[in-house]
Amino acid sequence: MARLNLVIISGLSGSGKTYALKAFEDAGYFCIDNLPLALLPTFVDLCNQQHSEIANVALGIDIRERAFFSDFVGILERVKALGHVVQVLFLEAREEVLIRRFSETRRPHPLLPHLPIVNGIRFEKERVAELRRRADRIIDTSDLTVHELGELLAKQFLRGPTDRRLTISLMTFGYKFGVPYDIDLLFDVRFLKNPFFVPELKPLSGDDPLVRTFVLTDPEAVSLMEHLEDLLKFLLPLFQRERRSYLTIGIGCTGGRHRSVAIASRLRESLSSLGYEVGLKHRDIDKT
Repeated sequence: MARLNLVIISGLSGSGKTYALKAFEDAGYFCIDNLPLALLPTFVDLCNQQHSEIANVALGIDIRERAFFSDFVGILERVKALGHVVQVLFLEAREEVLIRRFSETRRPHPLLPHLPIVNGIRFEKERVAELRRRADRIIDTSDLTVHELGELLAKQFLRGPTDRRLTISLMTFGYKFGVPYDIDLLFDVRFLKNPFFVPELKPLSGDDPLVRTFVLTDPEAVSLMEHLEDLLKFLLPLFQRERRSYLTIGIGCTGGRHRSVAIASRLRESLSSLGYEVGLKHRDIDKT
């Protein structure tokens, strides 16, 4: 039976649990938010199934009812008895900071939505006091930014190498088929000369050597590649410093068949030579 490294993330509403879970996700943990307590043993069993590759798990769990706390402790002891490593991370913040955070987002407190925020905060503190006493680690996020919280978790909590490389996904597309919604950076290359209007190149794609030569030898394309490479050489280490594990870059032309494909293919070669793991997907290359 494989041994799991299981982290339970809980704490006060508004203290940064969602951001903490995202930091674990970026570090390669399998993450689930708001897992029902009763399903925890079943989930652990599923992770232990033969051939499962899940080793590090972070779960966001809210435990505000005293009646459920004894069940929670019992379940954790059962999981530990199976040889798994279980740690409870509790996040909190000063009362005035939590009030400000709720005011900025204009959200009511989830426990007492019809009363002033401060009432909900104090009520919740009472409900989770025992959980806080049982926590393996307590982090006060009052004076931490989102990035600082991520760095703190990386240094004090997260496992694995700190020099993990950023994984990059390049996606080409055609604007006439719509812009992808799941991209982090977007570059429009429709200003480049279009092989679509060259009869012998029109039926080919940007992967064809003739189209690549046509696109990439254009002086404007040469200049574009130089600027793109310089920009990404500057940006990618900064994304990696923020513990981003992946980045999706969209490159679009009119139809997603010629110019974007040639540029993305060339960019993949450049980034791979810098040591990054780069994937490439042509969304619209076969569309007409």
